[in-house]
Amino acid sequence: MNKQEREKVRILTVSIDSHNDSKNFTQKLRERYPGDYNFPFLEDKNHKVIDRYGILNPDGKGWPHPATYVVDPQGVVRWKFVETDPSKRPTNEQILQALRKIP
Repeated sequence: MNKQEREKVRILTVSIDSHNDSKNFTQKLRERYPGDYNFPFLEDKNHKVIDRYGILNPDGKGWPHPATYVVDPQGVVRWKFVETDPSKRPTNEQILQALRKIP
């Protein structure tokens, strides 16, 4: 992804984790995968956003199904990857392809 493409992208995460839990998770990510994790981890304790996207896992003790969305500047979901297996995630290339399709 070049600089011009990066300027068009905003990364957000949504979870049921508290602010402190998200900070601890970010630290673990940095230790395991060095890099910049300078994006917001949004707290959704009452899972309003999670419910709106229909990804609440009824068997997951409040945890949602892993999901990645590409949303355009108008708020339209252009691509999504939702999986019931938490070990399965989209590849970076899949996400980049979806991003590049947004005009």
